[in-house]
Amino acid sequence: MSTPVAREAAEDGAGQAWRRWVAPLVSVLVFVAVAAVLHHVLATYHLRDVLTELRGIPRGALALAALLTAASYALLTLYDALALRYVGRAVAYPRIALTSFIAYAFGHNLSLAAFTGAAVRYRLYLSVGLTAVDVATIVSFCALTTALGVGTLAGGALVVAAPGAAALHLGHAWSQAVGVLLLAGVAAYVAWASRARRPLTIGAWALRPPGGGLAAGQVGVAVGDLLCSAGVLYLLLPAAARPDFPVFAGLYAVAIVAGIASQVPGGLGVFEAVLLLALPQVPAPQLLGALLAYRGVYYLAPLALAALAFAVVELERQRPRLARAGGLADSLLAPVAPQLIGVLVFVAGTVLLLSGATPGLDARLGRLVDVVPLSLLEASHLAGSVIGVGLLILARALFRRVAAAYHLTFWLLVAGMAASLGKGLDFEEAGYLGLVLLVLWLARRAFHRPSTIMSQRFTPVWVASVVIIVTLTLWVSWLSARHVPYSGDLWWTFALQGHAPRVLRASLAVLVALAAFLAGQLLRPAPPEPHDPATLDLERARRAIATDEASLANAALAGDKRLLFHPAGDAFLMYQVSGGSWIALGDPVGAPAREEDLVWAFRELVDRRGARPVFYQVSNRSLPLYLDLGLTLTKLGEEARVPLADFGLEGSQRADLRQSRRRAQRDGASFEVLTPEAVAPLLPRLRLVSDAWLADKATAEKGFSLGAFSERYIAEFPVAVVRAEGDVVAFANLWPSGGHEELSIDLMRFHPEAPRGAMDYLFIELMLWGRAQGFRWFNLGMAPLSGLENRALAPLWHRMGSFLYRHGESFYNFEGLRRYKEKFDPVWEPRYLASPGGLKLARVLLDVSTLISGGFKELISK
Repeated sequence: MSTPVAREAAEDGAGQAWRRWVAPLVSVLVFVAVAAVLHHVLATYHLRDVLTELRGIPRGALALAALLTAASYALLTLYDALALRYVGRAVAYPRIALTSFIAYAFGHNLSLAAFTGAAVRYRLYLSVGLTAVDVATIVSFCALTTALGVGTLAGGALVVAAPGAAALHLGHAWSQAVGVLLLAGVAAYVAWASRARRPLTIGAWALRPPGGGLAAGQVGVAVGDLLCSAGVLYLLLPAAARPDFPVFAGLYAVAIVAGIASQVPGGLGVFEAVLLLALPQVPAPQLLGALLAYRGVYYLAPLALAALAFAVVELERQRPRLARAGGLADSLLAPVAPQLIGVLVFVAGTVLLLSGATPGLDARLGRLVDVVPLSLLEASHLAGSVIGVGLLILARALFRRVAAAYHLTFWLLVAGMAASLGKGLDFEEAGYLGLVLLVLWLARRAFHRPSTIMSQRFTPVWVASVVIIVTLTLWVSWLSARHVPYSGDLWWTFALQGHAPRVLRASLAVLVALAAFLAGQLLRPAPPEPHDPATLDLERARRAIATDEASLANAALAGDKRLLFHPAGDAFLMYQVSGGSWIALGDPVGAPAREEDLVWAFRELVDRRGARPVFYQVSNRSLPLYLDLGLTLTKLGEEARVPLADFGLEGSQRADLRQSRRRAQRDGASFEVLTPEAVAPLLPRLRLVSDAWLADKATAEKGFSLGAFSERYIAEFPVAVVRAEGDVVAFANLWPSGGHEELSIDLMRFHPEAPRGAMDYLFIELMLWGRAQGFRWFNLGMAPLSGLENRALAPLWHRMGSFLYRHGESFYNFEGLRRYKEKFDPVWEPRYLASPGGLKLARVLLDVSTLISGGFKELISK
């Protein structure tokens, strides 16, 4: 039976779920509209005309295009280099170059959130010490650099080549006016960057002036990159049909923007449609042939090169004598192995589907039929298309590191290679599948999750991407066979040159395979209800807590949170439901090897409920894992941890602490730590102190990340007490971590009659006691909003939090709290909220504050 809060969460999630489908649905509709445009343009042509033009591109033009592609990607690395100068971070250029190359190779081919350049940069830059804010700034700075390049290139083309800009469907005067406006905008940015002293606020972002030199570098690098990439396509066009390069470059910039704005994976179809409409003087088959070659040279070749680089690194790492040499590159590529392989497999599925939709080469088919029977050729063609659908589906599970997906993908790639050769001796296609197979096998250790493939929820964006690829395949199939009149006999026609019947059967097989998978998804049994706090297995939780190095793990024993256990029983994740958010507290507890499985299991559970997954107060340790879930990181503040090995009261720096301790002792204070067994007789007195403290503070008990006073909960832990004249006047229950790694407190409460300075006295004695017991750290808790930087392209939360931190004394003494903790000389470590970003962040914060039961003030004070 479902609990009321679970029913409420499910209803709220169902009410919000449809909104996640809006943007993906728009992308699908845009693609359908683009397909209609392409269909109209190609009404008088045959697909063979396009393929003939593609095969007729001179090899010299392809070689020059490859060189310009290399130059473009080299310039793209400077985007990141400039961004890192802007944020003031020093990173070795090899790391910058590899990160940039992988980010753009991913981002150019797919627009899925998990595969964007932003996600790749988060994973790779966080591993060298950059903060989440640094990486967000770098991503935004790179996007701004691209915009400056597009504005400069398009504006210059309109101004300089206005007489020939008829392709833009603008008059001479309008062309020049638009061009001048674009160039004026770029010039205004450079002037502002050179002279301004205050940040520029644009919506939810604040941009610090980068300086004239950096701004000029942005414009120069971006224009150079776009000229190179435009040159790739320009060289692939037939020489006789090429427009003036300045006009072409401007059109190219416009087409790039249209592809990005559409959110269609890789701008597929949108980029092509804009250029087809803008360049009517170039015959459509020649232009489409050049565009297909451009996709191969500028998009797929770098992606294959990234795959090859990964394979080489893995091979070197697995050879003992070369392991040391490959260590650096391995450390760079390891964090993105599942993502890279997921992209490669998705592209492999697309290649198989489109290959099955296009006719084979007659010469190769002639040689093949002399070796294999026609029935094997027909079966290979049909199998290749079905395997393509399977790879599109499995790519999602590979991204989630599912072991079963690895094994199934391995054999599907083997079968795909055989099908590619069996249907038409397609050596190039089989070679690409073989490369993907090699990379997959080398990274096999990355796929270890025991989850089933059918349990993976497909997000709206992923579903839209699969629908777009399948729709493209069906359209290309129809385009390649539309010259053949339809009849029922086509289904049963088997011939060497029978491309139309093969396409017809393959299209049906693709739709049946996709429909079968969707039916399996829809007919899955409903997931079981999550654990209710009333039926918690606290004994099993205690065993996992005893092995965890974070003291926050003890919060599970408060009994007010649900516990999601790993099947092995040695780790769990604690969470609770508030509004439409399912909020996990801290990182998973217990065996570190179970952390990834638990986080993904929680995400899948929340997705099935149509709710928002939230991880509250997480550490740096697993930030890339939360990014893998497609979540956004929001800094909450910084946690103060005192290293106990060096803690003492000696020296001039600790004079204030010595004085506080002596004053309390002169006032009759004494300190003692009670074992859990010794706490029971004192529970009535502790209750009295707690009630007096609550009344004095005019507050009520909180929950979730804070414990609430109850006899059962207090008796779980050792309790530190301060006595005055024999009576307990202050107490704090202790949270010890496993392995004596960390000691912290939860409830700290004082009777109004407690001596002055009792808080200082309690902290000092606890740290001395913790050092004597062998604990490495004492956790003083978080200083809310501390460390939020009001700087370059800072998100709205950081700007607002920084303002409150500096000017919110009447609301909460933020700076005073940090100053108080500073006197113990702590190490400050950031703590984050991992949640859906954008406008959902405000709702998430409201749900968290409601859960803690104290509103926003209590959220940030915790």
